[in-house]
This record gives sequence, C-alpha cells and structure tokens, in this order.
Amino acid sequence: MLQLNINDEISTLKAVVLGTAESPGPIPTPDEAYDPKSLEHILAGTYPNESDMTREMDAFAKVFAKYGVKVYRPEVLTNCNQIFSRDIAFVIGNKLITANILPDREKEVEAILHVLDKIDDKNILHPPEEVHVEGGDVMPWNDYIFIGTYTASDYSEYITARTNRAAVDFITEQFPAKTIKSFELRKSNTQAMQNALHLDCCFQPLGRGKAILHKNGFLVESEYLWLVDFFGKENVFEITEEEMYRMFSNVFSISPDVVVSERSFTRLNDWLRDQGFTVEEIPYSEIAKQEGLLRCSTLPLVRE
Repeated sequence: MLQLNINDEISTLKAVVLGTAESPGPIPTPDEAYDPKSLEHILAGTYPNESDMTREMDAFAKVFAKYGVKVYRPEVLTNCNQIFSRDIAFVIGNKLITANILPDREKEVEAILHVLDKIDDKNILHPPEEVHVEGGDVMPWNDYIFIGTYTASDYSEYITARTNRAAVDFITEQFPAKTIKSFELRKSNTQAMQNALHLDCCFQPLGRGKAILHKNGFLVESEYLWLVDFFGKENVFEITEEEMYRMFSNVFSISPDVVVSERSFTRLNDWLRDQGFTVEEIPYSEIAKQEGLLRCSTLPLVRE
C-alpha cells in the first residue's frame, strides 16, 4: 500500500504521478478551449503537437529517474489530454482528495485507478458536488494550507475559475489542525496575461525560505502583501506579467535544494542558482501553451 505523505511543496519527493502527453486528441476548436492561452494558440495555429509534448514530458521523467523518484503514469486514454495530473487530485498529509473538475475531464480520474487502488479507501476523500477544486489551487505548507479561489458572484461565468468558496470550507473542515489561508485570484476568459488560472500560476513557495510571486495575479493587494511578509521581501522573486504568462512560477521542487525549471527561464534560473539551488533545466515551452507547466503536470504522493 502507498503511505501518502505530503505536508509541503519541497520535501524530498519519493513518489509522484506524472501525466502523459500520449494520444491527446485533435487540436481543440476555439469553443473547446479551457483557458485563454490555449485559445490564443488554437487561433494562431501554434497549438502544441503530441510528439513535442511527449518529448518534453520524457525529459521530466528522466529528471525524476535521476533522483530516484517512483513515477506512476496514467493509463493512456485515446484522444484525451492527460498532461495535467495536478488538476484531477491532490494530497494533503495522508489524504488524497479527488477534484471535482470540469465534467469533460472526469475520465482522467479513471486513468489513475491503478494508483488509487494502492491507497487505503479511508484515505481517499471525494468532496460533495458543490465543491469545485483543482490541485493547482491547493498548496500544503507545513502548518498552513494555501488555497487560490474566486468567490465573486460572477464565478459561474468564468471557465477559468476552478476553486470556489465551498472548496475552502470543505478543506477547512477536513483539516482542522491546519491554518487555511485563501487568496482571491484574477480571472479572465479572454486575456491570458490577465488570468491566474490557479494559485501556482502566480505563486510558488521554494526551499531555503524563498518564493516566487506575481502581484497582479492577486485580486486583493493585502493578500499578496501577506505572502510577501510571510516569506520576507528579500526572499521573494517577483515575476513580471509576461513571466507569469510564460509560467515562471510553475516550477517544481524535487527537494529543498533541487528545482526543475523550464530551460528558457533565464532570469529565474540564474536567481535560483545564486540562492544555492540546483536547477534541473528541461524543455517545456510547448506544454506551457496550454497554460500549465511543471507543477501542473505532477501529482505528488509521497515526500519524506
């Protein structure tokens, strides 16, 4: 059986589900786009192809192999985009919470049943229907759980609003020993530069007390300032609007000292090395066209 254990974003990774780019199906029509960045590339004729995305995910898998991480992959569903395993479930402590995701994506959960079968049923939580939540919005951080949300009355009008008030309440009930800190995120169905799809699109805690932040991803300035204060201004790498758009904050920590990053993120990668991190650079710019990157592609199961 798998003994789930995830209490932060950085402890040494032992087991993870890495999505797959095999058989993602035809290029979506504009009406089928889940987010403004994908739409942009569909309309421009630059939407990524299967071979490029598979090559990028293989590079990620090689880094995990290098560090001795046990990697599970979803069963390949024909004509189904299964890259972003963070969307379908997430782990807090020893509990795996299945996400109530966009209805078209429910079969993605079935593709990881071979992993769920290794987990004690009592440690799998299925939130009620009114709870909308995706793993990109949920970050365990020691005594805290950080949650990105959107709670305005026009929530239902945004396909980019993925985690609601009911999700914050549900997680608060399930983890009474944790302090829940939620953040209102900026949403746009049409402007990718103005859309923080998930919390990890504008914020990422790192080892060594560091963090990546993008101020404009947050709707409420005081919530952004709380994070700056929490980590300390001198420890925060503030990314620009264009860097948020390119997904600079969506890197992934294999351990407190090792960060996997996109190879073109020169400014960030130089800063990380200056802070003493080992940076494993891989190509991931094609997958980034779907408004997701390294953290989005992973579902961590066990950290030390």
